[in-house]
Amino acid sequence: MIEETAFVVAVGPQGVWVETQRQSACGQCAVRKGCGTAVLGKALGKKRSRVQVANPRQAPVRVGDQVLIGIDESALVRGSLAVYLVPLLSFFLFGVLGQALARQLLLDSGEGLSILFSLVGLLLGFLWARRYARGDQRYQPVILANATPVVSFYNTP
Repeated sequence: MIEETAFVVAVGPQGVWVETQRQSACGQCAVRKGCGTAVLGKALGKKRSRVQVANPRQAPVRVGDQVLIGIDESALVRGSLAVYLVPLLSFFLFGVLGQALARQLLLDSGEGLSILFSLVGLLLGFLWARRYARGDQRYQPVILANATPVVSFYNTP
């Protein structure tokens, strides 16, 4: 399970909306001064990402609470393959199909048809990936625990 700390920004009947802050591993790396990733991280800044998470345990959360969210590693790998690999493969396959069709039509230059087919393939790949991940609950992060510290007046020293 890959875990991240987030802050609750909205609570609704379909789920809980949380914000996470983009983090970089550059603080732990010894080469952070001469690394391209560190420069890119500084240029992009620490932006916040807002995502909807499921609350399967019905943990009591309120706006402003700090929660621990998580997603299964295998779901992350499968989702990454679906989002990156399928559109890329369909891009190349449709490009080859466009080139073959151009040869069948005896066109002098089949580049235009190949480019058009490639772009259509890329679009279809993205649409497939979106539909693939949309209805599957495995690809949605879940609330694992409420990480907001509980203040008690009885345990104060």
